[in-house]
Amino acid sequence: MKLSHESIEINAGLMIVLTLIAISIGGLVEIVPLYYIKDTIEKVEGVRPYTPLEQRGRDIYIREGCYTCHSQMIRPFRDEDMRYGHYSLAAESKYDHPFQWGSKRTGPDLGRVGRKYSNAWHTQHLNNPRDVVPESIMPNYPWLLRNELDFSDIADRMRALKIVGVPYSESEEEYLANVEQFGVEMAEQFDINKADQSLITQAQSEDWDGDRSRLTEMDALVAYLQVLGTMVDFSKYDEGYFAEFR
Repeated sequence: MKLSHESIEINAGLMIVLTLIAISIGGLVEIVPLYYIKDTIEKVEGVRPYTPLEQRGRDIYIREGCYTCHSQMIRPFRDEDMRYGHYSLAAESKYDHPFQWGSKRTGPDLGRVGRKYSNAWHTQHLNNPRDVVPESIMPNYPWLLRNELDFSDIADRMRALKIVGVPYSESEEEYLANVEQFGVEMAEQFDINKADQSLITQAQSEDWDGDRSRLTEMDALVAYLQVLGTMVDFSKYDEGYFAEFR
């Protein structure tokens, strides 16, 4: 083995050929599965694009760097299941550009945080985390309550996302396709031509930040947090894998 390995190392031509073969095999292993990507994403009901208000909240979430401390990917391990809930499905991120899986957790995973706490809790937590979690090292975000929400470019943001495959609609044909797939109420929210009004309507539908008289960045961010992990009925997926896993 030693002589064989040495003979390869001292033979530049042979070394180059074998290196190219190794790279080619590795490349094929990574590239070929991408041609079958549709077969690797679970077909689940309920996953939809974000509404205009939720999308603005997601933009603010990214702007503030929340992803650097909070992941949105629950792994299929017992401790993760017990703490956070059902493991993350690939289909849940199909409309995320970019996805927020994250690479580290200074704070807890937020993949299932939606509706676990009240709007008031989220507002207080973002304004001053120590008010609700005394041991928290998370910084304060008081400006979210002070800043009026700028949604003047929400239609353009939705058009940009449409280019990469998010099914927001501008034409009658696209709208009708969304009605069939997501229902009338959601299709109305995904209509780019009605983006501003849809955002305002959802903002007024709940007391997101504790002040209905103003539309703030806190409204949008809380709306986004409250939808995380709520689109899929996970009881449909517990009987198979998790019955054995638990």
